[in-house]
Amino acid sequence: MRIEGVATRSIWLEPDGWSVGIFDQRLLPWRIERLRLRHVEDAAAAIADMATRGAPLIGAVATYGLALALRADAGDAALAAAHERLVRTRPTAVNLRWALDRVAARVRPLAPAERAAAAYAEAASLCDEDAAMNHAIGLAGLPLIRALAERKAGAAVNILTHCNAGWLATVDWGTATAPIYMAHDAGIPVHVWVDETRPRNQGALTAFELVQHGVPHSVIVDNAGGLLMQRGLVDMVIVGTDRVTANGDVCNKIGTYLKALAARAHDVPFHVALPSSTYDAATPDGASVPIEERAPEEVTSVTGLDRSGAVGRLQITASPARNPAFDITPAALVTAYLTDRGVHAESEGLREAMTAQAVIAPALPSPFPLGVTERASSPSRREMEGAPSGAEG
Repeated sequence: MRIEGVATRSIWLEPDGWSVGIFDQRLLPWRIERLRLRHVEDAAAAIADMATRGAPLIGAVATYGLALALRADAGDAALAAAHERLVRTRPTAVNLRWALDRVAARVRPLAPAERAAAAYAEAASLCDEDAAMNHAIGLAGLPLIRALAERKAGAAVNILTHCNAGWLATVDWGTATAPIYMAHDAGIPVHVWVDETRPRNQGALTAFELVQHGVPHSVIVDNAGGLLMQRGLVDMVIVGTDRVTANGDVCNKIGTYLKALAARAHDVPFHVALPSSTYDAATPDGASVPIEERAPEEVTSVTGLDRSGAVGRLQITASPARNPAFDITPAALVTAYLTDRGVHAESEGLREAMTAQAVIAPALPSPFPLGVTERASSPSRREMEGAPSGAEG
């Protein structure tokens, strides 16, 4: 996808061929800055502090973090320690452990001298597969948007989304946004209602993406969606997911469940964009999913620009707060799952498709050579929020 007109992905290898580049999403949409990850602890801090976010992308960053660890020490103990360090950064999104387990299984049988190169290769393959899966999700969802446009006789299709399930949350294309981008590029008129998604305001990331791609949109407060549906101003909802369990329950950013309830009340189709890497056949239902509880300070303060144009935080209440980061939408509220293996309206059909032997789509060609992107200066490791003050730059 594009930033400032330049084709890019959300993760890349730097020109040195081993350090890893990502966008610092804590500063978006106000500033476009990039972080360079040189050590496993850099990757772990980026994931935990939400400098990088989105279930597919944190899996990709974690795999490169494991490769960085093996570059420094490829022994069995170091492999186990790096895997454990990375897997405990975020507990809810299933992609994280899935990706780390995949790379660990690939390198464990190898001699230590061969492990780092194999880990880098597996991480690159995983990234290409993620882009291909999201492209396939876009192709699966595009006919649904086209059909709505035909019924509306050319009027814009109004799509509501929640959180950021765009390319900034994946390697490329995004999950929920892939059908939207494809519809827009095909000349189908679309308009996106973008939930602000408190407390981390990931809707600002979705809006940033849509601005870059030229997609018409409006940012709304999280509580506006029900009224818009009641007034007939929402034609469909598309959300991403951090985990879908064996029975079809959907774990996604807090607030998703309320949108699903409103959609059901007003007969608005509620679709979940689901890459096969995010399907968790081992967890029976949503009640079994650990829900991450994040710091209350994320609720009691907001980040934005002050009058001088600097990015800062503003405290909005002195009261105590709770901050569950995800909720569970029961499968019964899902109209259909848009997947890289087709559209599935029932959890049973979804389970059969997701647990069938994987057929990996051909990797889409990267729109740029790895490491060749327009580049702003990267903050040092010390500038990462929450990082140890003595960390190396």
